[in-house]
Amino acid sequence: MQNEAFKKFTDLLLEWNKIHNLTGAKTPAEVEKNIEDSIFPTSFIKKPSSILDVGTGAGFPGLILAMAYPDVKTVLCEPRKKRAMFLKYVAMELELSNVEVVRKRVEEYEAEPFGLISSRAVTDTKMLLDLTEHLQDDKTGFLFYKGEQVFNELELVEQTLDYDIIEKNQRNYLYIKGKK
Repeated sequence: MQNEAFKKFTDLLLEWNKIHNLTGAKTPAEVEKNIEDSIFPTSFIKKPSSILDVGTGAGFPGLILAMAYPDVKTVLCEPRKKRAMFLKYVAMELELSNVEVVRKRVEEYEAEPFGLISSRAVTDTKMLLDLTEHLQDDKTGFLFYKGEQVFNELELVEQTLDYDIIEKNQRNYLYIKGKK
């Protein structure tokens, strides 16, 4: 089922991308690399109770995580209209009843704390933690898809964090299990 859903997602993304330029991925192979990048952390993170993805864009990683965890409520927070419309369309087409698309900046979104807050290529770690402070509690974990700057970013964070950095290819997956 999951592979079928990923294929349908790929087809929809490439179709929409021709008109709306949602992502730099222009071929099925490039979209597949983004899917693999998005889903890889499911091999090492604890299954979350709920997910908030900040700045979901074309669906990476939030929509892919929602597909990997179909029984976990997932909120995709995307302020740009055409991207939010795409995400809503895909969630409807793939019958992802666990997905809610919120067309707002994360700092304007109000909700109960989430089990996991994820983000890829939005801003630095400290800013992400600050922008989502009202959506987290002491049980909230974080999954940030980072590049080589992650080590410098962590030096700027004032709190003591319980985290792991898992490196694969050119990606550093910052998994914060909580604040100490």
